[in-house]
Amino acid sequence: MSHHLVEARDLYYAYPDGTAALRGVSFRFTHGESVGVVGANGAGKSTLLLHLNGCLSPGRGAVRIGDVQVTRKTLPDVRRTVGMVFQDPDDQLFMPSVREEVAFGPLNAGLAPEEVEDRVSKALETVDASHLADRPPFRLSGGEKRAVAIASVLSLEPDVLVMDEPTANLDPHARRKTIDLLRSFHHTRVIATHDLDLVLDVCTRALVLHHGQVAADGSPADVFRDEALLAACHLEKPLRMQACPVCGTGD
Repeated sequence: MSHHLVEARDLYYAYPDGTAALRGVSFRFTHGESVGVVGANGAGKSTLLLHLNGCLSPGRGAVRIGDVQVTRKTLPDVRRTVGMVFQDPDDQLFMPSVREEVAFGPLNAGLAPEEVEDRVSKALETVDASHLADRPPFRLSGGEKRAVAIASVLSLEPDVLVMDEPTANLDPHARRKTIDLLRSFHHTRVIATHDLDLVLDVCTRALVLHHGQVAADGSPADVFRDEALLAACHLEKPLRMQACPVCGTGD
């Protein structure tokens, strides 16, 4: 199948208390696209991401990865194709050491020990975390935990990377390292974030959610220049597109 394709068709989802989180969301992301999913708190970003690897099932509509619809029956194939990095690394890291953490997925996929070792080394090297291999994850900094969480997904060699707030709670240096890492990937990437400057750096496309609906879908620069749209969706321009507070000039 064309693993890199991610598509939602008229997606609806409501939580058990009746709160409508997604209301008719549709899109099609193609091979190698890097898409920033943005919106205010409660817009539906995290809910949408959880549909892309079957953590949540839609009340109506469908999600497809390549030519496979995401259903309970297809979850094993989908989760080999779609790698999910959660907002809080502590929700994802649970093994005694970084090495065991990154090896967990490939081992459970039934790969040979030699192949697992090779994937662990490659994934840790990719995120510049080889020196952390024997450290317990709970003793790492926030940026280090984020890197290990990404490595644990990369070791499964997914075709699609789905990331929820990858720069949240990082210091400026760790944030820049994470952005540089995201830019180096050739996967199809779907990134939910409040960091609109990250979207300008990493993404070729911005999908704006507002009250569970798609309010805009286009190039980040075009979307973020639309001041009326941003105001209606409770967003602000990325910092680099705002006027300088000293001289008053800007994009």
